[in-house]
Amino acid sequence: MNDITIGFIGLGLIGGSIAKALRKFHPSYRLYAYTHTPATLQKAVAAGVIDLACTENDARFGECDYIFLCAPVRTNISYLVSLKERIKPDCIITDVGSVKGDIHRAVTKLGMEENFIGGHPMAGSEKTGFDNSADYLIENAYYIITPSAKSPENKVRAYRDLVHSLGAIPLVLSYEEHDYITAAISHLPHIIASALVNEVAALDGPEQHMKMIAAGGFKDITRIASSSPEMWQHICLSNKDMILKLIDSYTELLLDARKRISDSDAAGLLEMFHHSKDYRDSLPESKSGTASSIHVLYCDIYDEAGGIATITTLLAMNSISIKNIGIIHNREFEEGVLRIEFYTTDACEKAAIVLTERNYCIHRT
Repeated sequence: MNDITIGFIGLGLIGGSIAKALRKFHPSYRLYAYTHTPATLQKAVAAGVIDLACTENDARFGECDYIFLCAPVRTNISYLVSLKERIKPDCIITDVGSVKGDIHRAVTKLGMEENFIGGHPMAGSEKTGFDNSADYLIENAYYIITPSAKSPENKVRAYRDLVHSLGAIPLVLSYEEHDYITAAISHLPHIIASALVNEVAALDGPEQHMKMIAAGGFKDITRIASSSPEMWQHICLSNKDMILKLIDSYTELLLDARKRISDSDAAGLLEMFHHSKDYRDSLPESKSGTASSIHVLYCDIYDEAGGIATITTLLAMNSISIKNIGIIHNREFEEGVLRIEFYTTDACEKAAIVLTERNYCIHRT
């Protein structure tokens, strides 16, 4: 495995982080890269992350055992045609997009299924670019793998092993299931949050009392509406069918809730709220009460022996009590690897100061 050559097209937050992780865990691998900003390539080569800077249609991509497409989904698809003509027969092309249907269909149309395995690391942040990439970004994060119908089993196993070797948690799904799941747990919530914010904005009076009073629950459930508008425009267009299916289903649930309220159906309303509470409380890190009572910070750490123990000891030495602590496995639009919850706001603030003084990177919700 020491003679592996891996190419990157796109070297932003995710591409750069995967490249840095490969350099950390597999220093003997040869890493080639192309990105549309020459300055980024120069930085990556100077930092020793990339061995060779390539041009867009570089013939040297034909030497690669793996090629990671790390540009926007539609841009990734545009590279498939030129790569088809130059990759070696056993090369695996993969991507890192959050929607898989479009690229899988393009791969099938081009007859490239034996050379393609989709990928989606569930990690990231609102920050972008190679400068914000980190070799630990995908550690302990779910990394969804979506083989094509003709992906060789030995290649899927090898790719899964590669992902696991970088500290991520591989999860193999069909691309259809991936897009349906992400539409439900990621795409639909963003649409709902955006619609709710727009509803309140439209209803607010000239004195903007709604905006003035908005806090607690409203801010918690609409926080994700602050994400990149351009990114969510592309996601909605790329995963249109799955999102529409989920919107229709959610609309039915809203109409059902409306009917229970209209009918003064006390038992039905209680059942609805009990059911949602029970499911929400069963989710990871949701057993700590209502959102308004949560005092949380997020901390970037390497996945190494004693990493969490060092933090808990440091906080204990400063008489700071921890209510809950855990690693975030799905942090695609979040920041921070470790989630630490406290009993009070003062404890949370003090912990942020203590950890920052020890050069830990802290993120706040």
